Amino acid sequence: MSRHATEVYEAAQKLSLRERAELVSRLLADIDGDPDHDAEALWAAELERRAQRVHAGEGVFEDWDIVRKRLRPGS
Repeated sequence: MSRHATEVYEAAQKLSLRERAELVSRLLADIDGDPDHDAEALWAAELERRAQRVHAGEGVFEDWDIVRKRLRPGS
């Protein structure tokens, strides 16, 4: 880490927990950029579609132990 980054880190350590959390949130938002609202809308629609299938009795369910064994053979 650069000297400047180290100084910023040390200054941030003097902030309250709440202030540090807000700072981290803002820094992460800067890195991640603006949320993809199209993706959010598509996921919301997909979740609604899946919920409707479950309520209609059309959902396909698998036992977690079976899924885990398929994903991690030998465990």
